[in-house]
Amino acid sequence: MADVGLSKTQPYEAQFHDYVELLKPRVMRLVVFTAIVGMVVAPVPVHPVIAIASILCIAVGAGASGALNMWWDRDIDAVMKRTQDRPIPSGRVQPGEALAIGLGLSGLSVMLLAVFANPMAAAWLAFTIFFYVVIYSMGLKRRTPQNIVIGGAAGAFPPLLGWVVATGSISLEPVLLVALVLVWTPPHFWALALWRNEDYKAAGVPMLPVMRGARVTRRYIFAYTLLLIPVALVPSFTQIGGTLYFGVSVLLNIVLLAGAWRLLRRQETDSDTDNFRAEKQFFGFTIIYLFLHFSMLLVEATLRAFDLSVGALPIWF
Repeated sequence: MADVGLSKTQPYEAQFHDYVELLKPRVMRLVVFTAIVGMVVAPVPVHPVIAIASILCIAVGAGASGALNMWWDRDIDAVMKRTQDRPIPSGRVQPGEALAIGLGLSGLSVMLLAVFANPMAAAWLAFTIFFYVVIYSMGLKRRTPQNIVIGGAAGAFPPLLGWVVATGSISLEPVLLVALVLVWTPPHFWALALWRNEDYKAAGVPMLPVMRGARVTRRYIFAYTLLLIPVALVPSFTQIGGTLYFGVSVLLNIVLLAGAWRLLRRQETDSDTDNFRAEKQFFGFTIIYLFLHFSMLLVEATLRAFDLSVGALPIWF
């Protein structure tokens, strides 16, 4: 991979916020939130000190993944308008610095999580970093239009990580949370890819809209939305869900399905007349959708702690 030249004409000394941006703090927030939910809903309580230390390790591991991803993708980041101002293509951080930071923080986060939590949690964190950087960024992203379908697993593992920190084991409930994020990821990112299609095309990234066109992509979004609905509802029937979660999930899925149907019914020429308004709205709602699902799991856990929950819905509900 060829290095990208500096876009700055004058030498630039990196500031603290440049290194923070290198860690993809927006992505880190989602990782931390879903990991916290996985930890809180687990049946085994975690000592506050261990919980805070473990979440910090997971956050650092996520940031390390972001730094390594930016190091690897620095060439295409320089081409895409959405990413041109990232620390490396803008010249604020050197590629070698990003690589060193990413590798160093990866090793540190994994080792400390093994100390604070347990070896299984550390192993899952190491695998998550490896999956995102090697399997997705290096292996899938530039090779297949299904990149996000498989690669989305990297962003789906944090709730499992939180659960393993608490229990040291894996059970059905965290797997369901992984499935929720995994199936949510493709329609979420394909909506983004639709209105950022020219960016991906210029960078040579084979996202689905680039390879198959907008019409096919909208069909895929609708199909994955249909698949997502039952996946999102299933936790209602386990020990981590309940009536409140079920009710909110039903409402959210109705709105999501309506948005996916609106995209499906759009014509190719609509994209030129409204600046991809429907895609942007759908993309924005998918963020709210995931946040509220995990928030309701936190509420259910709080209600159980105070013996106010009615418990999981019966399987025949």
